[in-house]
Amino acid sequence: MSLGELRELLERHACPDLSTRIDGVRICKVDRTGSPVSSTSGTVLAVVAQGSKRLALGDRVYEYGAGQYLVASVDLPMTGHVVDATPGHPSLAFGMTLESAAIADLLLQAGPGDLPRSAGTVQPGIVVSDAPDELLDAVVRLLRLLDRARDRTALVPLIKREILWRLMTGEQGDVVRQLGLADSSLTHIRRAVRWIRENYARPFRVEEVAELSGMSVSAFHRNFHTVTAMTPIQFQKHIRLQAARLLLANRPNDVTGVGHLVGYDNASQFSREYRRQFGAPPSIDAVRLRDGATPALP
Repeated sequence: MSLGELRELLERHACPDLSTRIDGVRICKVDRTGSPVSSTSGTVLAVVAQGSKRLALGDRVYEYGAGQYLVASVDLPMTGHVVDATPGHPSLAFGMTLESAAIADLLLQAGPGDLPRSAGTVQPGIVVSDAPDELLDAVVRLLRLLDRARDRTALVPLIKREILWRLMTGEQGDVVRQLGLADSSLTHIRRAVRWIRENYARPFRVEEVAELSGMSVSAFHRNFHTVTAMTPIQFQKHIRLQAARLLLANRPNDVTGVGHLVGYDNASQFSREYRRQFGAPPSIDAVRLRDGATPALP
């Protein structure tokens, strides 16, 4: 029952820019199967009501469909596409930003024994599970508020907290709870991810990022790969190439300059890695971007 109503609500309230009247909530409707697109995940909960999606992250591939949910606990570079969608049967998905402060607040308010015992180990940055009825029901009640302006101010915060609680006590609760812990291994890796994003154009030594994260080099390597499915250097390369593609949309005639801006001193290496990532060398892809095939923004 919840899944049917979820589909109806998503279809009715879907907008081209994905936005809704509820802060942090988005609706994705796709009516055709497309080519894989590089983007970033954000820190989100995504629930699929219709259709299915496939994501590639480093050396892992995730596929999830109707009645399943995905949690991204770190903002990760990935490639994804809708697998099966037509105008008569579009892909429909709900998304909600996961806020670390809200999760931390719930952790503080939980009583002894209210939460499952933590595994104590770092978890992958993206996880997929079947959505329990309680979670679907809470998502449906949140979306109903799109039609009830008078109730939104009072009830949206309450239902968002319920959704977080369902996640924290559910199958992937360990991942979600670590988002709210200031000293968790996931938090340290997120700090490293943020540093690499902010400094992607400069070379770095893995040792300095490990020190920033408060880990030994071996522990940092192990935990970083567990979360991101990549080494730190591979992660940096993905960020560089995504940044280059966005720059090329505005500077299609300056491939060499764009390569230098994102940290490549060797033009042939930039072209080779760009082609491997996006299926065409930057000079050809730049023409496509100039003609309107704008890359997806994060």
